[in-house]
Amino acid sequence: MAESDRIDKVLWALRIYKTRTEATEACKGGKVKIDGSNVKPSRLVKTGDTINVHKGIIQYSYKLIQIPPHRLGAKLVPDYAENLTSQEELDKLRAPVETFFLRRDRGTGRPTKKERREMEEAWDKFDIASSYGMDYDDDLE
Repeated sequence: MAESDRIDKVLWALRIYKTRTEATEACKGGKVKIDGSNVKPSRLVKTGDTINVHKGIIQYSYKLIQIPPHRLGAKLVPDYAENLTSQEELDKLRAPVETFFLRRDRGTGRPTKKERREMEEAWDKFDIASSYGMDYDDDLE
């Protein structure tokens, strides 16, 4: 068993990323930190290090118990790394997603002026047009 190994290899072996390439890109992109500092993919990690990984909207935190010798099965991961991620962070996965979707049936053609005004009112209500950088005033003239 090795005393230390590359961080990208460890992240892949612990199934935090699906491929080593993804793990390497995350390290290069500043999404992986060890003990609070950004790391390069070649950084060596050792037992006891705390690894913070930013994936999506969640900041995961792991404490390395042992260096994995190879890619592990999902059931063996807890033997090698302790998940320290707070429940508050995990609750972000279950947060309701607010989406707004205007649906028009196929074959109904272009919206009329009245339908377009109703769509704009809905967009203004949810401020959707401005978040996408859209300006529909020119289309109505």
